[in-house]
Amino acid sequence: MNISKAIRHFEDFPKPGILFEDILPLFSTPSVHKDLIRAYELQIQHVFGGENKPDVIVGLDARGFLFGPTLALNLGIGFVAVRKENKLPGPVETAKYEKEYGTDVFAIQKGAIQSGQKVLIVDDLIATGGSASAAGQLVKNAGGNLLGYMFIIELTKLGGRQKLDGPVYTLLESQAE
Repeated sequence: MNISKAIRHFEDFPKPGILFEDILPLFSTPSVHKDLIRAYELQIQHVFGGENKPDVIVGLDARGFLFGPTLALNLGIGFVAVRKENKLPGPVETAKYEKEYGTDVFAIQKGAIQSGQKVLIVDDLIATGGSASAAGQLVKNAGGNLLGYMFIIELTKLGGRQKLDGPVYTLLESQAE
């Protein structure tokens, strides 16, 4: 409840016709921030149990970086960043994707995920599914075992979960028709 109340909405951002879901207020109040991390922990515990918990959390650029590292630390597992192209040093793998209002390229450092590691991808929201799908492909290309995707919000009317090749878990739905 606190999580839902903290999210702000901005019409026509970043362009006309888009209703932007602003999660940044989740981090301005420590109790709400804790509620968010705890909600993720409980969902992971419920879905994966003790034996099948992830080895690695992959957070997507940029808002997945706001809670992904804390979540991984609390779970006692690793964190790996998937960033936009030309933002990571060293050898990288890339994947192009379509998003709600354009195209982009994601990258992951080679060797960041070891073959066979169990990976959970986290981000703030799922819209069209393009960025999460690209991240999933990068995880698989690295030899990771993709357990699924977790988001704070799902923009259900955009149907993004249909593009993903793994289970999708969300805390909230928004903009449903």
